[in-house]
Amino acid sequence: MTDHDVTPEARPETAAPPATPAAADAPAATRGDRPIQPEAGADTGTDPSTDGPSRKRRRGGRNRGRAEARDAAGPGAARAPAPAAANPRRERQVHPLLEKLATLYPHLFGARFLPLQRGIYEALLERHPEELPKEELKIAMGLHARSARYLEAIAARHPRHNLEGEVVEPVAPEHVHHAIVELFRRRQSRTQEDLRPQLIARLADAIDASGLDRSTYVEQVRVGRPDALALIDEAFAEHGRRQARGEAVRRAFAASGQTDVDAFAAMYGIPSGEARRLLKKTPAGPGTVQAD
Repeated sequence: MTDHDVTPEARPETAAPPATPAAADAPAATRGDRPIQPEAGADTGTDPSTDGPSRKRRRGGRNRGRAEARDAAGPGAARAPAPAAANPRRERQVHPLLEKLATLYPHLFGARFLPLQRGIYEALLERHPEELPKEELKIAMGLHARSARYLEAIAARHPRHNLEGEVVEPVAPEHVHHAIVELFRRRQSRTQEDLRPQLIARLADAIDASGLDRSTYVEQVRVGRPDALALIDEAFAEHGRRQARGEAVRRAFAASGQTDVDAFAAMYGIPSGEARRLLKKTPAGPGTVQAD
């Protein structure tokens, strides 16, 4: 089994999510990672078996019959208890092996998820050959790696960890990219709000952290679809605007004669936090300057 069997955040050809969800082609709405099923007993207006009047009308007739029967029985007649309504929301089931892993490695599978080292599946099998059946572990790890909480850990660029909880390597830019896109695809499917600006901003952050130019980034992310490439172009355009703004702020700070960042920010009407962030970067990329 390869690392990609348990790290599906690397997904070539990830398509950009639509600006607004379309009824025809948007993915099914989800609650967490589980599709939302139609409400039990929802009235559709027609009887699918007869294509005739709705079941609502039929229920109305039955209800009138029941009322007449109660009137005939008299005021002292006992009323039959109404059947308990079925809860359409079933409790989400957690795979037993994931509960086992949370017990064995709470620092990786517990309240907080962390990106896992490549080859974690083989490492778990080697360490727990009796407790973790091979095929069941494969299923459990796939569920874990596709969960929103794990994808969020990847998108946030937390480093990969081994079973001891030690940092072993950074998450690759392509894994960060696909995790961000997948998370926003899921969220966009559950709202009418246009989340694309948030997606572009987060991808611009990832591009900045990667330090890659566009051609290298596209090569590593491995996308070829026009919509996916257009998404990358938008993110690089936003990244370029940020770099230009940062350069302008750095020049203004140098020309202002100020040594206090907060005073400089107040002078130019820039939020202090943003000014500090921009002044911590050199024109060539991430780094520190003497502003602090």
